[in-house]
Order: sequence, then C-alpha cells, then structure tokens
Amino acid sequence: MADRLNGYRILILETREEAQFSRLLTEQGADVLQCPMFTIHDAPDPAPVEAWIGRCIERPFDDVVLMTGEGLRRLMKVVRRMGVEQEFIAALSNARKFARGPKPGKALREIGLEPQMTTEKPTSEGVAEMLSRLDLGGHRLGLQLYPDKDHSVLIGAIKAQGAEVDTVLPYVYDAQAADANIIAAIDEMAAGRIDAIALTNLGQVRRLIEVARARGCEDRLRDGLDRTPIASVGPAVSDELKSHGLRTDIYPAEDAFFMRPLISAMAAALGKNPPRTVARS
Repeated sequence: MADRLNGYRILILETREEAQFSRLLTEQGADVLQCPMFTIHDAPDPAPVEAWIGRCIERPFDDVVLMTGEGLRRLMKVVRRMGVEQEFIAALSNARKFARGPKPGKALREIGLEPQMTTEKPTSEGVAEMLSRLDLGGHRLGLQLYPDKDHSVLIGAIKAQGAEVDTVLPYVYDAQAADANIIAAIDEMAAGRIDAIALTNLGQVRRLIEVARARGCEDRLRDGLDRTPIASVGPAVSDELKSHGLRTDIYPAEDAFFMRPLISAMAAALGKNPPRTVARS
C-alpha cells in the first residue's frame, strides 16, 4: 500500500500533530508541504496551571473535560516538573473523563486512561450537548481550555446544570509567527503547485480566512482553493468550510474521522489524475 501518493504534493496546516501527519503522508510517497498555523508555547505564567493541578490532586474532580490532546500533554509536562505524576494520574482515574473528539482520548491513553465519553463532533457545542444529557448537579468539574476561543457559553451551560467549574489554560498561541507561512501556502495553491490541501481541524479553516483577510489576499486564497482539491477529516471541518462558502472534495469513510482514513481517501481520489508536476518549479 506504500507509495499510493507518490509524486503528489500535499499541503498540511497542522500544529499539534504536524509531525505525525507528515510522516504518514510521506510513507505513502507524498511530497508534503508543511505550513504551521500557530507556534505553541507553555502558559507564560505557570502558577495558575500548577494551582489547578494541586486542586485536582488534593480534592479530585468528579468530572474532567479535555478540550484538546495538546492541553493534557502540556499539563503532564507541568505535572512531571512538579514531581506529582502518579498522584495526578490517580486523581484523573477516579473522575469521569470527557473528550472533545478523538485527540484528547489519544492523549489520555498515553497515560493509561480512557475517556468515558467522546463527543460526536469535536466542538464546544458538541461538548455542551454531550454534558447536557448528564446529571452534573453538585459536581466539581475540571475544564481544560484552549487559546483564542471564547468559552463563556460552554462554561455557562455547565454551571446552569449545577456544576462548579474549575478551568485551566495550559498553553498559548503565537499566531503572528506563522503568518508568513500561511501567505506562502496561499501563493502555492494560487499558482497551481498543490495537488490537495488536507484539513484536520476547523480552526485551520478559520485561520486561513482570518490571515487572508488581514493581509488583503482573500480573493487569492479563494482562487487557490477553487483549483486545489480540499480534503476534510470529518463533519466539523466540512461544516466550517461550508460556512465560508467553501466545498469538501475528499472525505474519509463514514465514522472513520482520523488521519489514516483521510489519507486513504486522498489516495483514492487523487489517483484518478496525475500529479501536477508540470506546474511545479
């Protein structure tokens, strides 16, 4: 099955799992153009993160909601620095654990734990809908957040169910550092030098539009996307594309919204046409 993407140039807009996605594509023979969307840093002030970890250990939460795999990995980095890894994992093991999509679940499995429930759609709305079916009255709920998102609606919905919410934000984005990469990727698509763009989370769509508008090149972005097959990992990404008047060309098998099924779908779709080698410099 190797070399199914031999000669095809694939643009990926990853951050947290960029290296893994790039490796999987390269194993299939793809020429991967990586465009980091953000630079990620630990929270500039570790004290609130350390305090949240301390509260989790001293008085374990009834429920823990993980919004991103990156968030748990960053928390574990602080936990290990504090020397309380066993205590923290023990506290998490006694809580009901809820994951916003498959990535937090994967991060949990890295430390020997499993989520009790995973959202059907990896969105804040999906988390709120999942939790609305549960009795949270009187519960203490630890909520791991992610940057550049207003979480007030989700927090309000959880509190309205009678839970006490304790939030933590373990990392931040440096968006400006990646703007030049995004503009270069837009130029490559507009020039017809990309065989497909692979999108694995809805934030990538928003970020593309945001940067293109800020830099006055939204028309060039849309022209590039018009001539470039768009591969979406799942419904949340496709819905976001649709909200911006964009389409989905390549989609994995139903209920298989992960990297490998996406790559298989790309190989099947792109294999119908030769790579755009003529257009490349």
